[in-house]
Order: sequence, then C-alpha cells, then structure tokens
Amino acid sequence: MKARRIPEGFWWVFPSIVVLLSLSIYPLLYAVKLSVSDRGNFTRLFSDRLFAVAGAQTIILTVVALAIEFVLGLALAVLIDSLARGRTLFRTALLVPMLMPPVVAAVAWRLIYNPQFGVLNGTLRRLGFNTAHLTWTSGESSALLSVILVDVWEWTPFLFLLLSAGLQAIPTEPLEAARMDGAGAWQIFRDVTLPLLKPTILLALLLRAMDLVRIFDQIFILTQGGPGTATETVSLYIYRTAFRFSNFGYAAAMSFVLLAATMIFSRGLLRVMRSR
Repeated sequence: MKARRIPEGFWWVFPSIVVLLSLSIYPLLYAVKLSVSDRGNFTRLFSDRLFAVAGAQTIILTVVALAIEFVLGLALAVLIDSLARGRTLFRTALLVPMLMPPVVAAVAWRLIYNPQFGVLNGTLRRLGFNTAHLTWTSGESSALLSVILVDVWEWTPFLFLLLSAGLQAIPTEPLEAARMDGAGAWQIFRDVTLPLLKPTILLALLLRAMDLVRIFDQIFILTQGGPGTATETVSLYIYRTAFRFSNFGYAAAMSFVLLAATMIFSRGLLRVMRSR
C-alpha cells in the first residue's frame, strides 16, 4: 500500500502549529490538570469570602463601566456622524486615549490622582474647592469609582469607533423614507437607526464586557486591589493566589470559573439583545 504523501504546504504551517501547541494548548491542558489535582479547589470557592467580594466588585465594575462607555460612545458617534466637516479630525483626537498602552495610562492617572501634587486636586484647589478629603484611589468609597473613570476615559473611544463604523454602514434609503413620512429626528433614531445598528451594538458590548471581566493591569497599578479589598477583582485575586501564595491549583480553578461566568454572561447578553 502506497504511503500518503504529506502536502508541501504542511511544512509552511508546521512552525505555527508547534507554537500554538506549546503556548496555548499545552498551558490549557496543564491548567486543567492543576485545577483538578485537588478536589477541594472548586468546593473551596463556595466558602471563600474574598472570592465572593472580588466577584461582586468585578460585576459592579463591568456593569457600570460598560453602561457609561456605551452611552458616551453612542452619543459621540451620533454627534460626530452628524457633522458636515471635521469628522476625521475629531475621530483621530478621540482615539488617542485608546492608543495608549493600559499600563502607561494607569501610571499617568496615578500621578493625576495623587492627593498632594496631582493635577486633579491641584486644579480643584485653584478653583476654590477643599481637597483635603479627596484621596481618590486611597479612599474606600472613591477607589472603585476612580478605576472606573480611568477605564471610561481609555476605552470609550473603542465603543465610539465600532458604533461610528456601524452608523456609516447604515443605508440612507430607510432614513430618507422616514423623513419623507414626517418622522422627527428622535423617531428616526429610535425606530430606524437603533434597530439597524443592533448587530454592531451587540458586538461592541460583547467585546468590551469580556475585556472588563478580566481587567487587571489598571487596577494593579492604580490601587493593587486596595484600600483593603475595595477594588479587588477576580483577575487580581487569581494573580495573588498564584504568584504570591503559590497556590496554582486554586488559581487555575478560579480561572475556569471566571471563564464559565464570562461565557454565561455573554450568552445572556446575546439573548437579551436578540429578544429586544
């Protein structure tokens, strides 16, 4: 029996296959092995108060930041799309925060938030405000809000970019037909623009929500989860468990729980958007 010949193109993709197996598949399988090496890893999650706190704060951060970013991104997209001139200039200016690496943006905002010599408190003092109580990232009641504001500043342009592209892809015929029927600007936006924009909205919300659920770098630099556990998220808690307490099995179990929660959240968002 004649041996089957290996296609010549196989050797072109073979290095990519090796890299994929070594950097993606193998770590995944190893993480599964670590998580099930001790059956107590998953049962411990139900009694871990810190994991519950981190999960609740991750949900709050995701929902609040996503809602603000979506509203601002959609408003900016509609506003700039209605301009007769300067669209390219405004789009370029709005994309600047998103082009900064998250670590660089977090370091810059950490300096801005500094209570003593930060730009924010310094500006407020010049305007006559008392900033003695404004500690921003050091206060338990303001730390999470400060992190959310940084995320909104940096990632609202991402939603703006997607929604702006979606608005440009909408055909003009339905809009013109609605105007000829006497519909106002708000009616056109509510009954024509939004339904046609729904696939883009769904994509934007899904991508941003999945990124927010695993937020790490901004919180690590701004607050490191503090003060106390005021800004502790699941990703940060997984990092502490694995690399500070060397409990890799429990950290792997939490990672898979986070993955499952993200998938459930995504499917729920899909159902809600489709039903509407």
